[in-house]
Amino acid sequence: MKKYTSLLILILFASIVKAQDVPFDKKLFKEQKDEFKEAKSNLDLGYELFEVIPSTYFDINDNNYKERTQYYRKALPLIYKAYKFNPNNAELNYRIGRCYLQNPVFKEEAIPHLEKALQLNPNVAPDIHFYLGEAYHIKMEFDRAIKEYTVHQGSLSGKNPEELELVTKRIEECKTGKKLVAAPVRVFIDNFGNTVNSKYPEYGAIISADESIMMFTSRRNTSTGADKMVDGAVDYFEDIYITTKVGGKWTTPENMGKPINTDGHDATTAVAPDAQSMIVYLDDGGDGNLYECKLVGQSWSKPKKMNKNINTKYHESSASYSSDGKTLYFVSNKPGGFGHHDIYVTTWNEEDKDWGEAKNIGSVINTKYNEEAVLIHPDGKTLYFSSQGHKTMGGYDIFKSTMNDDGTWSEPENIGYPINTVDDDVFFVINASGRRGYYSSFKADGYGEKDIYMITFLGPEKPMQLSSEDNLLASVAKPLSEKVIEKQVDASTKRITILKGVVRDIKTLTPVGASIELIDIEENTTLATFESNEKTGRYLVSLPSGKNYGLILRKEGYLFHSENFNIPKTAAYQEVEKNIDLKRLEVGSVIVLKNIFYDYNKATLRDASKNELDRLIKLLNENPTVKIELSAHTDSRGGDKYNMDLSQRRAQSCVDYLIKNSISTDRLVSKGYGESQLIRTDEDIAKLKFEDEKEEAHQENRRTEFKIISK
Repeated sequence: MKKYTSLLILILFASIVKAQDVPFDKKLFKEQKDEFKEAKSNLDLGYELFEVIPSTYFDINDNNYKERTQYYRKALPLIYKAYKFNPNNAELNYRIGRCYLQNPVFKEEAIPHLEKALQLNPNVAPDIHFYLGEAYHIKMEFDRAIKEYTVHQGSLSGKNPEELELVTKRIEECKTGKKLVAAPVRVFIDNFGNTVNSKYPEYGAIISADESIMMFTSRRNTSTGADKMVDGAVDYFEDIYITTKVGGKWTTPENMGKPINTDGHDATTAVAPDAQSMIVYLDDGGDGNLYECKLVGQSWSKPKKMNKNINTKYHESSASYSSDGKTLYFVSNKPGGFGHHDIYVTTWNEEDKDWGEAKNIGSVINTKYNEEAVLIHPDGKTLYFSSQGHKTMGGYDIFKSTMNDDGTWSEPENIGYPINTVDDDVFFVINASGRRGYYSSFKADGYGEKDIYMITFLGPEKPMQLSSEDNLLASVAKPLSEKVIEKQVDASTKRITILKGVVRDIKTLTPVGASIELIDIEENTTLATFESNEKTGRYLVSLPSGKNYGLILRKEGYLFHSENFNIPKTAAYQEVEKNIDLKRLEVGSVIVLKNIFYDYNKATLRDASKNELDRLIKLLNENPTVKIELSAHTDSRGGDKYNMDLSQRRAQSCVDYLIKNSISTDRLVSKGYGESQLIRTDEDIAKLKFEDEKEEAHQENRRTEFKIISK
C-alpha cells in the first residue's frame, strides 16, 4: 500500500511540475547557457516584432490588421525557436497562439498553445479567454467558443463598451454559425484546379457576364515588380492575370503585363459584362484608389484614375458595373457613412461624360461595421457584398439583397454555409444565370495559401427534370423579329438573357467595330450604348426579362441594322449567340426594319416604331443624296387584294412619317408587296410541328424594309 501511495505522489508531483509556468530566467538553465542565449535572443527579436503594432482586438474595424499580420508572420518562426527550448512558458504560448490566429493558413494551430498558456497560468493575459474563444470559433467549435467568450464577457467592466459590444457580437456570430451549419445550402464547392491556382495566393476573380473571361489577382514570383521587392517582405506584389474559356476549358493564365500591371500592387476589382472595361485597385502609397482601363481592339489602355466623385483622399477598395454601364457601385471609408467602409452608388452623367455625385446606398445595406467587395448582378437588381455586420457567422460573410420596385433594398440575406464560413469570405462573384459563383478560400485540398473555388448552386431539392435553360428558339438566328417563348422559370436561375456574338461585314465577314444602342421599345428610351470590339467584332449585352428590346447597330459607311427581342417577365436565364452582318451603303442594299409595329390589321404606326424611323431619318440626313424605297410585306393569310392594299398603306404611313420630319418626297418611294415576296413559303410553314413555330414563320413574312435605289 505504501508503494502505491508513493507512486501516486510522484504522479501528482509530475503533473504539478508539468503544469508549472517556467520563466525565461538564465538561473534555471545554468547547464544550457549557449542554448538559452540563442533562445532568449530569438525570443527578444520575436517579441519586438510582435509589439511593433499594438493589438486592439476590440476594434472590429482595425486599420492595422493587415500590417500587424505581416509582423506576426515574421515573429512566429523566431519565438517558435524559443518555444522549442522552453515549451512551458505561459506568455510564450499565449503569443504563439496570437501569431497563429493571424496566420491565414494555420489559424487552428493557435488552440493547443492558448490552451497550454491558460493551463500554465490562468492570469497570463486579461484577454486569454477572448483569444481562446476566437480559436474555437475558427474551428467551428461554437459551444466551446461561446463558453470562453462568456468568461471574458464577465470580466469586462462598464468602462469598455467597445470591448463588451465586440464580445457580445462574437457570441451572436457563434449562435448564427450553429443555425447556418445545421441547415446548409445545397451547393458543390470545387477547387478551380491547377490550371488557374498555384502555390501562390489567387483571389479576386472577376468574370464576364457569359463566363468566358476571368481575371484574378495573384502574388506570384512572376509579378511585374518581383525584382523590386523590399528586403524582408513576406509576399510578392499583386498582379492581375487573365484566362479565357476555349472549347469549354480554361486556358493557362497570362500575366496581363503593362500597362495594367505596375511595379507595385495591382488588383482586380470589376469588369464590365462585355469585358471591354475593367476597374483595378492601386494602393497609391496607402491611399487606395480605383482606376479604369478600356480594351481597345486587343490592347488594354493605361489605367486612368476615376474622378473625385469616386476617389477621395480616403480608401476606395472595390467597385462593380451595372449591366448597362450607367451605374457604378463602389466601397469607400470616407467620412459621413454608417460605418467604416460603406457602399456608395454613382450614375453616369451623359452631358459631362463622367460619373456623377456619389450617394451612400443607406443603412439597410451599410452597417456600423465594414462592408466590402460589392457586386451588382447583370440583372441590375441583385446586390452581393461582404459584411462584418448583419447576421454573420464570423469575419466577413457574403450577403445578397434585392432592389425593390421603389428603389429601396430588401433586408440582406446571408447566402449560407458552406459558402460562408467562420473566417473572412470575400471576393465573391456569380455568373449571369445565378447557377455558378466563384470565390477565394483556404482549404486543405488547395494548391496555395488561397485558391479560387467554383460554387455550383443546386437550389432546393426537387424531383429530377429536364433542363429548361434555353428558351429562345432557333428563330433567334433568323433575319426577322426575335421572340422569346414564355416558359416556366427555374427558381434557381436569374431572369436574364445574355445576347452575344460578332458584328461583321456581310460580304467579307471581317469583324466590324460598330456603335450599339439598346432601347426600350415601349418607352422609346435608350437604355444603354456600347460598342463592338474594333478588332474582334465581339459584343455582349445583358437583357433582364420583362421588356421589349430594340438593338440598333451603326457604323459609318454601312446601313444601320436593327434587331428586336421581346422577353416576357417569366422568361428564365438563357444565353443567345447571334452574329450580326452589316451591309454597306450601296445601291441595291436592303435592310429589314425590325422595330416597326402597326396596329392589328391597320396601317397606323405605333409609337414604338418612331425610334426606328428616327434612325432612318438620321441616316438620310447624313447621306443627303441617297434615295430609298420603303416597302411593306404581309404573310400569306388573307386575300391577295387585301394584303396588297394593307401593305401599300403601311409603306405609305412610314413615308408620311419621314416627310413630316423634313425628308424630301423625291427621295422616297412607298411600295406594298403584299404576299408576293414571302421569306417562308406555305409549304415550309406546313412542315413545322408547333403552332408557335408557325406563327414565328408568319412573323418573318410580315416585315417592313427599305432599299437603296440611288446614291
